[in-house]
Amino acid sequence: MRRFASWIGIVPEGVPFALSILLGGIALAAAGFRLLGIVLIVVGAAISAFFRDPQRRVVAGSEAVISGADGRVCDISPVSLTSSGSNELYIRISVFMSPLDVHVNRAPVSGGVIALTHARGQFRAAFRDAASEHNEQNSIKIRDDHGHDHVLVQVAGYLARRIVCYLSLRQRLERGQRIGLIMFGSRVDHFLPPQYRVAVQIGDRVRGGETIIGELTE
Repeated sequence: MRRFASWIGIVPEGVPFALSILLGGIALAAAGFRLLGIVLIVVGAAISAFFRDPQRRVVAGSEAVISGADGRVCDISPVSLTSSGSNELYIRISVFMSPLDVHVNRAPVSGGVIALTHARGQFRAAFRDAASEHNEQNSIKIRDDHGHDHVLVQVAGYLARRIVCYLSLRQRLERGQRIGLIMFGSRVDHFLPPQYRVAVQIGDRVRGGETIIGELTE
């Protein structure tokens, strides 16, 4: 499955969705239901495009934090993380992924996975600020090579009903490495520790694995 998915340029999770609809469309067209078959083939092609998995190359310096997702920066806010065990303020950079964006998520920094937490919740519109508190989400805490803790949160959206995470506790990550995906519209929150400055603005378009969103200042 993984070899086939890599050959056609999509993530393995998308193969059953896209292939079943495409084959169904071809079968209907061959059976004489041409219009319905064409519709299913178009839908299957659109789903294949949603699950696309392009290659990305990290060119930023080791002090930079890169975006973990494709999309638009929809919020930048100072927040405190109760789970961090301190009163330090983090900067939350939220990236909203529309159904047209690549939905593969990537590691923003190199380091080790020190915590993984999945929380069930609602499925509100992911571009709204309340989604970070109420929606179903998966939290990944990474200690980078400089000793600073980062948190990346995969947030399910109104259309999203499944969060996929490839990681395990104490796993070593390299910046830009694929870490999972969120299906059908969603949001990713990056929590930068206070030693980092923000390098993007609300409304900016970012690319996962390439766009610098933060830089080390200390």
